Amino acid sequence: MKIALPLNLSYFCSLMLIDFSDKEKLVFRKIAEAAAEIGVDCYVIGGFVRDKIIGRQTKDADIVCVGDGIALAHQVAKQFSPVPHVSFFKSYGTAHFKVEELDIEFVGARKESYSSHSRNPEVAAGTLKDDQDRRDFTINALAVSLNKKDYGSLLDPFAGLSDMEQKVIRTPLDPDKTFSDDPLRMMRGIRFASQLQFDIAGNTWEGIKKNAGRISIISQERITDELNKILLSKKPSVGLDLLYKSGLMKLIFPQMVDLAGAEYKDGKGHKDNFYHTLQVVDNISEHTDDLWLRWAAVLHDIAKPATKKFEEGHGWTFHGHEVVGARMVPKIFTKMRLPLDNKMRFVQKMVELHLRPISLTKENITDSAIRRLLFDAGDDIDALMTLCRADITSKNKQKVKRYLENFEMVEQRLREVEEKDRIRNWQPPITGEMIMDIFGITPCKKVGDIKNAIKDAILDGEIENNYEAAYDFMLKKAKALELEPVK
Repeated sequence: MKIALPLNLSYFCSLMLIDFSDKEKLVFRKIAEAAAEIGVDCYVIGGFVRDKIIGRQTKDADIVCVGDGIALAHQVAKQFSPVPHVSFFKSYGTAHFKVEELDIEFVGARKESYSSHSRNPEVAAGTLKDDQDRRDFTINALAVSLNKKDYGSLLDPFAGLSDMEQKVIRTPLDPDKTFSDDPLRMMRGIRFASQLQFDIAGNTWEGIKKNAGRISIISQERITDELNKILLSKKPSVGLDLLYKSGLMKLIFPQMVDLAGAEYKDGKGHKDNFYHTLQVVDNISEHTDDLWLRWAAVLHDIAKPATKKFEEGHGWTFHGHEVVGARMVPKIFTKMRLPLDNKMRFVQKMVELHLRPISLTKENITDSAIRRLLFDAGDDIDALMTLCRADITSKNKQKVKRYLENFEMVEQRLREVEEKDRIRNWQPPITGEMIMDIFGITPCKKVGDIKNAIKDAILDGEIENNYEAAYDFMLKKAKALELEPVK
């Protein structure tokens, strides 16, 4: 598809066409034919055009027409065999279907007006100009014509190409109005800056800081969706730091802001745990795209402000911050509308265990300590070790080298003990149900005491990991508790 580019943009003049695939070109030709049949003008617009120009993978195409978007979608669908199923929403005037690996949404061009208490606008039919005027950023206002008179022409009313060349995020209209109308755009701007490694233009940045308080009218689900996208960017610290400096972080995630700053007393200080956390998130992002492991990195030190104490002659301590932090995870997930399921429990486990491998590097490692770590971490032991490695943020290269060598030693010991004992995801050979049946008792504290005693004895190497040894140990423990078997 040939693109008409402004002559003053030498960087883009070398691009004689946007790199649409053959399948995409075929789809756009069919859309153009369908639009001509029902007499409407239509355009590919927004993020699809942006991402194609900068070489970013995308399969989501937005088609805006000056007319009825739902009618156009149905007309386009007829061009394909088999005819794709068209989902449409009359109240929003939108329609959607998938074809040729493209996820296509159709909508009529519109203009919007907002009230102060809601981000949901009053919508009316409009022109292409109206539709481009309402876009959040210049790089998202680009449109490619699918009309016979100028097919393939690029329409760039706000110099979005120039902003892409300069790597700048900028609102097309007054940023104060843009962000006041729809405050979620502030987080979207920061998310784009983080994903694309772009800067935010000066007046746009000032508009974000000025309107940060307006984020209160946005639903938590939408805020969290943007926050997750920032966390999944190549270098999440860019977006997290912008959220902090703009004032948004204090409003949407105050526990994170509490980590910021370093305090000094009697000449002793501690590191800034906010920027340490950002470094840990960046470190782990080099090794995993797992959102929940990245969340574990965000939350691993979240309880340091709550556990911070100054000990005379020693300095600042954060004793127990891993345990307190693990207890904070469900509350944070609830507030953020994050899933309260195995994903939450995984993050909670990572936070609670993140100091354990580090502590093993500072002592003679016993098989018992290794077995306990394998038992507690289970299948998540590799994720835990990834988090622990990411937690090394010292600028002292020798210190980092020493830590990494120690971690390699721990990992080797983990492999050896796992190969020998197969303790990962292990369960004791005698269950609570078996204890109740053998001694003829109902659920009570004694059942738990016996079960835990058997588990600890095996993990500590006091008895072998088999039923006979566990049964004999159980009888001795039960006798001390004045229990006799009934069978």
